[in-house]
Amino acid sequence: MTEPDIVCEGLVRIFAVADIEVQALQGLDLVIDRGELVALVGASGSGKSTLLSILSGLDLPTAGSATVAGRSLPSLSARQRVDYRREVVGFVWQQTARNLLPYLSALENVQLARAIGGDRRRDPGRAQELLELTGVADAAGRRPAELSGGQQQRVAIAVALANEPRVLLADEPTGDLDEHASAEVLSTFEAVNRELGTTALIVTHDPAVSEHVQRTVQIRDGRTSTEVLRWTHTDETGQEHAMAEEFVVLDKVGRMQLPTEYMTQLDLRDRVRLELNPDHVGVWPGDSRAVPAAAEPPSGLPQTRRQRRLSQEEQSHD
Repeated sequence: MTEPDIVCEGLVRIFAVADIEVQALQGLDLVIDRGELVALVGASGSGKSTLLSILSGLDLPTAGSATVAGRSLPSLSARQRVDYRREVVGFVWQQTARNLLPYLSALENVQLARAIGGDRRRDPGRAQELLELTGVADAAGRRPAELSGGQQQRVAIAVALANEPRVLLADEPTGDLDEHASAEVLSTFEAVNRELGTTALIVTHDPAVSEHVQRTVQIRDGRTSTEVLRWTHTDETGQEHAMAEEFVVLDKVGRMQLPTEYMTQLDLRDRVRLELNPDHVGVWPGDSRAVPAAAEPPSGLPQTRRQRRLSQEEQSHD
């Protein structure tokens, strides 16, 4: 089985300013398989951009491990980190000024990226092919100021792919675009993923991204919280239906984050009651007395805390 392209285990990043410490990542776990197209979503300050900075080799975690394409990022030397950014990952920023040189044409921007990565004479037509793949071949001779925002971002994707990276990272690539241009850029990521098999991780606030990715991972308070998986189902008549299901992420020590709307609707806070059943775990507000009487657990299953408490009370009455 092919190893995942991105593996994060217990990832922690703490920023210290004067006497104040901010924990941006709090033991984050994440696995992205080779060839996946994944969106990363979350509120401002949830840790999305911090994670992307670590995966791109621009920052180091305070603790935990991060492995991309088989390379352990915390253990790379300064020189190895430069090679990693040139050869293993491609990056697309939200601000087009960070992606493209304004005095070069679209084609020259891609050609320069290939030259910096070590491409001198081999495959001189590859830069043009990348512009064709990203849908901006007709703008090859134009400079960034002569392109629309959507065209600039699609050229930026071609630049990020210049040296055929295993992993493509994008930080809010549609943040400055209108709805139509955003759809074009997201469709370009789909085409790249489909045609080249490049693993892609897109950090975004754009709700339209759900139509273009296979998996959406939500970060909350510095940890992965939920995941939405999408697939196509063909019914008995041959019609295809888009399907999706949301899962809560359970980490290695058994922690999970319940969706905020669940906590609000059921007033779950501070302490909660749990009940172990043969095929599920029940969760109730800690101050509720409406927990149903627990059935006898099947052989081999441990008793719940509630059942143990009742057992002790019964013994005390004997």
